Amino acid sequence: MINFEFSNTTEIVFGRKTESQTGEKIRKYSNCKKILIVYGSDRIKKDGLFETVATSLKKQGIEYLELGGVQPNPRLGLVKEGIEMCRREKIGFILAIGGGSSIDTAKAIGVGVPYEGDVWDFYLGKEIPKSTLPTAAILTIPAAGSESSLSSVITNEDGWYKKSINLDLIRPVFSIINPELTFSLPPYQIGCGVVDMMTHIMERYFTNTDNVDLTDRLCEAALKSIIANGLKTLKEPMNYDARAEIVWAGTLAHNGLLNTGRVQDWASHRIALEMSGKYDIAHGASLSIVYPSWMEYVYSHDKNRFVQFAVRVWDVDLSYEKTDEICMEGIKRMREYFKSLGMPLTFSEAGLPVDAFEEMADKATFEDTIPVGNFVKIGKAEMIDIYKLCISIERS
Repeated sequence: MINFEFSNTTEIVFGRKTESQTGEKIRKYSNCKKILIVYGSDRIKKDGLFETVATSLKKQGIEYLELGGVQPNPRLGLVKEGIEMCRREKIGFILAIGGGSSIDTAKAIGVGVPYEGDVWDFYLGKEIPKSTLPTAAILTIPAAGSESSLSSVITNEDGWYKKSINLDLIRPVFSIINPELTFSLPPYQIGCGVVDMMTHIMERYFTNTDNVDLTDRLCEAALKSIIANGLKTLKEPMNYDARAEIVWAGTLAHNGLLNTGRVQDWASHRIALEMSGKYDIAHGASLSIVYPSWMEYVYSHDKNRFVQFAVRVWDVDLSYEKTDEICMEGIKRMREYFKSLGMPLTFSEAGLPVDAFEEMADKATFEDTIPVGNFVKIGKAEMIDIYKLCISIERS
């Protein structure tokens, strides 16, 4: 285990009807008179959530402006619109209502408001944010874990570059998590979310750091719980208990606890981000295609870890004659699980062309702020090889 510092300052307010506490919680962290509410679709107005939040704000004497229209793979253009709105209207706090896209947009606006330059500088690694407007979140889509993470991922429409920033400064000051707010999500969105949170855990699990048994087992337990409750949530959409397990798992998958004392990987996310940036495919769907192929490509680097993963997470029997067979059976079972969630496993299943591998590989390494992989270093040629594995799952 390596040295580490762990601090997660996001206050989590979890449970039924907790959204009614929004105004009270904002007042705890800010004396502002006016806030910006960032969201995606009008679903939050149709189901009454927005009205509940507005009533809570009114009780605390807090005015609000709206910035709707956040899309999956959130756009830089809307971020800049939000920055100008905050400056013009003297906004003092940003509240995101939605999933990772809305929360990431709010975080980007937050660091952009006090910065005199182009907020995209942060995502290119040219500058590091020194200050931010405080942000908070009401989670309606469990997946990205952005409600308590140090990450924000934004897509620049000029060239369709998808980049991230990662620093403690941008963690929300609080997040409200009511599993009931996710009941109306369509099955495909649930499937995407389950894949996203599983891969967040696996990016931490596949490490070269020795003697990390505790966090190994935390990762494995979280994965086992997600696997069981993910399918239950699809079959029983109104099952609060199953949904609560999934929603909380999504937060724990990306709040920093599971990577304490170990070096993380993140090659698969970098590879998948370029797919979603290029084709505007859901992030979870890009990961269900990429992650198993990445595993096939790198498993020989540490077969013992992949055997451990197969046995502890997917209950693969150790009676297989060869270590490679155990490793591949674990990968196979993971693919089958993704398929049971309704997720694509190949480019063709997602309706994607296979003619932009080199372009995506070039973008992944363009002025990037993070290495492309730590478990195994992935360069341009290796990335293209992994994309090729994603064309078909039939192996000779």
